Amino acid sequence: MGLLLELLSISYMLISIALPDISAHYQTTQGAWLLTAFVLLGAVASPLIGKLADTHGKRKLLMVCIALAALGAFISAIAPSFGILVIGRALTGMLNPCLFLVYTLIRDVFPKRTIAMSVSVVISGMGLVAIPAPFLAGWLVDNFGFRSMFWFTLICLVVLAPMILLTTDESNQRLHSRLDLVGAILLGTGIGSALVGISFGPDWGWTAPGTLAYLLGGVALLVAWIVSARRIEQPLIDLRLLTNRPVALTTLTSGLVYANGAVYTTILPFMAMTPGELGLGYGFGVDAEGFAIYQAPFGAATVFGGVIVGWVVRRVGPRVTMITGLVLMTAGTAATALSHESKASVIVFSAIVGLGTGLGYASTPNLLLATVPQSLQATTGALASVSQNILPAVLPVVAFSVLNSKIAMELDGAAFYSDNGITIGYLIAAAAAAVAIITALALPRKAEQQADLQAVADDAGADVAAATAPALP
Repeated sequence: MGLLLELLSISYMLISIALPDISAHYQTTQGAWLLTAFVLLGAVASPLIGKLADTHGKRKLLMVCIALAALGAFISAIAPSFGILVIGRALTGMLNPCLFLVYTLIRDVFPKRTIAMSVSVVISGMGLVAIPAPFLAGWLVDNFGFRSMFWFTLICLVVLAPMILLTTDESNQRLHSRLDLVGAILLGTGIGSALVGISFGPDWGWTAPGTLAYLLGGVALLVAWIVSARRIEQPLIDLRLLTNRPVALTTLTSGLVYANGAVYTTILPFMAMTPGELGLGYGFGVDAEGFAIYQAPFGAATVFGGVIVGWVVRRVGPRVTMITGLVLMTAGTAATALSHESKASVIVFSAIVGLGTGLGYASTPNLLLATVPQSLQATTGALASVSQNILPAVLPVVAFSVLNSKIAMELDGAAFYSDNGITIGYLIAAAAAAVAIITALALPRKAEQQADLQAVADDAGADVAAATAPALP
């Protein structure tokens, strides 16, 4: 199960490194959809999978998610068109629910004395794999092409599924609850429709009938989802929780942390792999394997940031570590936006953003325990998990919509963005982190001072971590 979550952890990284090659092969400027489809389906499906797992068994639903993700990897590997590839990536996004299924399965079937250590091992593995993964991904892409990313994922899933089935017992915990299928459809199609309008607006024209139809249709579906969520007894997402200030602020802050990381790591390979001789004001012309020197510092610093939180959070509180991380993310992203001509400076800025990201990731479950009443921690964790998937799905599409209106040239079917476009794309990510600073500062301090942060190591803390710790981008 730990290896499965490591695969989830590097799924974002694998696709971001291969994205320039994929975009050139399919001659598309909509590469951000490969990340968006992956996290959006996972965000919408996770609440449904969670309820089905409670009813039919967590190991059974874990196997279903692995099977769907394997099917998605296979479709992606043989995709004849970019649209089919997006469908495959969306199905592969069923890896996302595996995160909380693994944690809760550990809680249900492992001996109580081993639960805390088991969860710690799984979490550590998800972080450490981020360091060697860029070198593996680069080697695969350079030597076997971008499709090797998907074959690699498929092979891993085919090997891991029977291993988990044979070594892990099924949970005997059962809880029957109502599935909000209507809510899932309205939310997923509403966000997807609006993002299609945003993505293709630069090409179709912002006032074109098709653009307006997707935008207005998406808004109408989202309004319908809100109405539905307020009326039914067990909605996909309980919006009433957002009337609680700490819940709303914690949810938004954690989502913006992940959104910043998603945009930063998606734009970075385009910037580094662009040949400098094109004279665009940026670009180092590295191949996929060479790009690892830019991605690895980000991953290593992210892991280190998580370690720092573990050292100091009980002394200074998670609000301080979260704000510190967001300041680093804002500064590093803005610095990359304004100065990306030097290899050394980009590597340093990437490490700064990674350090801030690690502080933000690790602060999230601690912040949840510190600022949210105990009676609301489990449901808020689920709400935060949705936010940590939806916002990273939305913001890259917004950023690349701007980039696609700033194309400087096309060469052999590949689009190259202007220096101004790269700058604006990164400033969008910096703005997300800056807004998160404001929301984090608005979090109450009194509840934080009274919180028992030692609870992170308890079983309850493991439950919260399961709901609030998506994979590293």
